Amino acid sequence: MQTNINFSWLLKMAWRDSRKNRSRLVLFISSIILGIAALVAIYSLGDNLKDNIDEQAASLIGADLALYGNRAVDGKAKELVDSLGKNRSEERSFASMVYFTKTGGNRLAQVKAISGQYPYYGKFETVPVTAEATFRKGQEALVDQTLMLQYHAKVGDSIKIGEVTFLIAGILEKAPGQTGLTSSVAPTVYIPMDFLGKTGLMQKGSRVAYRYYFKFPAKTDVEALVKRLEPRFEIFDLEHNTVQQQKEDTGRSFADLTRFLALVGFVALLLGCIGVASAIHIYIREKLNSIAILRCLGLKGSQAFMIYLIQIIGIGLIGSVLGALLGASIQQFLPIVIKDILPFELTTSISWAAIGQGLAIGVLISVLFALPPLLSIRRVSPLNVLRVSLDPVKLDRDPVTWVLYLLIVLFIFGFAFLQMKTWVEALVFTISILAAFLVLYGIAILLTWLVRKFFPVSWSYLWRQGLANLYRPNNQTSILIVSIGLGTSLVTTLFFVQSILLERVRLSTSGNQPNIVLFDIQGNQKAGVMEIAKANGVPVNQSVSIVNMRLEEVNGKTAADFEGDTTAEQSRRIFGREYRVTFRDSITSSEKITKGKWQGTYDQSAGLIPISVEDGFADRNRLKLGDTLIFNVQGTLMTTSIASLRQVDWGRVQTNFLVVFPTGVLEDAPQFHAMMTHTPNPQVSAQFQQALVRKFPNIAIIDLALVLRLLDDIFNKIGFVIRFMAGFSILTGLIVLISSVLISKYQRLQESVLLRTLGASRKQIFAITALEYFFLGSLAAFTGILIAAAGAWFLAKFSFEAEFKPELLPVLGVFLFVSFMTVFIGLVNSRGILSRPPLEVLRQDV
Repeated sequence: MQTNINFSWLLKMAWRDSRKNRSRLVLFISSIILGIAALVAIYSLGDNLKDNIDEQAASLIGADLALYGNRAVDGKAKELVDSLGKNRSEERSFASMVYFTKTGGNRLAQVKAISGQYPYYGKFETVPVTAEATFRKGQEALVDQTLMLQYHAKVGDSIKIGEVTFLIAGILEKAPGQTGLTSSVAPTVYIPMDFLGKTGLMQKGSRVAYRYYFKFPAKTDVEALVKRLEPRFEIFDLEHNTVQQQKEDTGRSFADLTRFLALVGFVALLLGCIGVASAIHIYIREKLNSIAILRCLGLKGSQAFMIYLIQIIGIGLIGSVLGALLGASIQQFLPIVIKDILPFELTTSISWAAIGQGLAIGVLISVLFALPPLLSIRRVSPLNVLRVSLDPVKLDRDPVTWVLYLLIVLFIFGFAFLQMKTWVEALVFTISILAAFLVLYGIAILLTWLVRKFFPVSWSYLWRQGLANLYRPNNQTSILIVSIGLGTSLVTTLFFVQSILLERVRLSTSGNQPNIVLFDIQGNQKAGVMEIAKANGVPVNQSVSIVNMRLEEVNGKTAADFEGDTTAEQSRRIFGREYRVTFRDSITSSEKITKGKWQGTYDQSAGLIPISVEDGFADRNRLKLGDTLIFNVQGTLMTTSIASLRQVDWGRVQTNFLVVFPTGVLEDAPQFHAMMTHTPNPQVSAQFQQALVRKFPNIAIIDLALVLRLLDDIFNKIGFVIRFMAGFSILTGLIVLISSVLISKYQRLQESVLLRTLGASRKQIFAITALEYFFLGSLAAFTGILIAAAGAWFLAKFSFEAEFKPELLPVLGVFLFVSFMTVFIGLVNSRGILSRPPLEVLRQDV
């Protein structure tokens, strides 16, 4: 045989050699299809999102320019706003209780009073369609469909906001920038600006957002105009947004989502490639005899290596093509999955760039993972033909193998870097993936060692056989625990995190903890609120006075002193906000002094007023103990000094503040109040809220039980998107399971025949097989759940600072499902073993 063989001959040999193994090669292909499908679907989604955002950015903001402030413009600020053009609209937005007069229901909603023709791009999508225009002309309102459904309201019913009753002109299905999630959390009610004053809700202490929308002539360079006016916007504490900024902000938000989902899909691809590597390892072991014969005929080791490398490249290419086609199909359904978190209607199209990326990644990574077991072909000796038993090849002696392992790690790091854009996050992701794989693989090795070391010889024969299969030649323990265990851990971790967040809210609303929060109680309303609470048997857990003020100076410097100074320790932003502060003589249970000394009472002879500042706020604005701050309280200047810093648990259901004054200072200042109450059941809660809304419509009520239900709904929606992608990992693990069963089928066939020759019945062999896969499935599921529990515990302790108490029933359900599926697939794919006659196998040339 010639040793100088051309490439076309290698292609023919690769094709001919594959003819007896094409069913097995199909399984290799299937292991990477789902991973590529996930990546192509997510890449296509990202491309389509970018295109849709570019096309619909104007309708997301609804105007060419939007200005935002927390107080009405006057003086020079008003002159600036007026100078920007007459084609403008004004919106005032605030939280208020709305009352459905027909059903008696009430709910905290976002009320938006609007004037002008906003939106200039896009429109309010309403039912009926004409309501978008008609509600502006009379005492009518557009009500979010979430509210309409919740309180069984219809068009033509009435809704009371403050002192004014509005006719419901239409159902608001969509507004610029609104998503399904924002609609659930803060349902919107639009009313005409002309009736805002009559509601009686624009009182001192009411927090109102002022927005101004502008439409410019078509050829106006809005970005240049904004850049020129930006210093003046900052002087008047006006935030701004343009179509270009909306594109960038929205694109950045959804780019983060697609990058995260791409990483989840990449994990599925890694699982598939590990399956391919394991399958190739066994595949090559079975081909050693054929390779040795070719070596006897003069074929070089490198040429034998090329024959099987060509097969692998073909596998990667075919799997990538099929995965890309499946991913392009899946992408058509992704808008349905994520519609609730999109502020626009997503239209899809084929992304050839995404398909190209999927093909390249699929071929490259499948070859990378297959190369380590393929390298052993180069060292197959012709003498192997004459050997009865083959010693396993030690790959760790080949330096090229370690180079390949390094390339695999670098590829994972490179992929993560392209998604995350920072090398630190990419390195953390890479280390986390490697750690998860190593932990799973280490546990698998440990389990097989423990089974071998402490084998239960007293167990029955069938149990011993099933357990022994975990460490026999061609066992599947490692590959299945790694693949199925990682997929299980992804889904279970998501469930644990969701449970931690929800349990934190549940604990805050359980027992006698406050579950109703009342805001914007005016001084002359406090006694009336207490009477209503007493009449309904509702205890008042906490009553807090709140004073609005603005910051004028920090250490003798005003906002003007920091203008344009990028090196200044404080930003102008610290002066631009309105501060809501309280006064008391002691700290609460949710606070802890970290620096300085708490001073709860002000001594008039002491000079500067000692205040306490939240430590996070102080750190962000570079404030420290002893700094002097001057606050403006309704025209009265108060000079203060930071006497202490507090750590605040913002997760506790009670009023918390950035700045706290001592008693003896603000008692006579204009103020409003907040109260915490606890209602024992939904009926009492409804009666209490309805009584409050009827008598004091300006008071904002937050029902924490409703918040909990909304959080649950939000977590479920977001969780479904993540579970949808994590499902690719589970499915890939199952496919790897099927592949692992089939590639070791011949080994199991020989064992089955030997057992049947020795007198074992089909029922006994069936039981042995079932027990083996039960051990595998249960160990994989248990390991995955264990890793998820450890990860969730760390998140609970160090990130959420919450107690980790997992619900056992859902976890048990995951464990049983994974175990059952492993047994089911193992038995289905092993059914052919039981039907094969012993002589058929004994005649084969092993």
